[in-house]
Amino acid sequence: MNKIGVAIFNQSLHLNSYLSSKLIVLRKTRFYQLLNNDRGDVPGWVLVVLMTTGLVTAIWTIAAPRLTAILKNSLDTMNGIR
Repeated sequence: MNKIGVAIFNQSLHLNSYLSSKLIVLRKTRFYQLLNNDRGDVPGWVLVVLMTTGLVTAIWTIAAPRLTAILKNSLDTMNGIR
């Protein structure tokens, strides 16, 4: 290896060591531990899903007759084009 290759190799080893030490410090922080918390908020998500389902069902019940009429009129109009 020539001098430039050796210098690049040494610099890459130094950079690798530096980044490894910074990663170890980062993993000890509270922020990192909170990001990696797999527990989650299951009751919250269940509530969100149930409320969304309820809202969609209520809106669909109210809007279904009108949406059906709009679709029927559109299809009838398209049949008249032929």
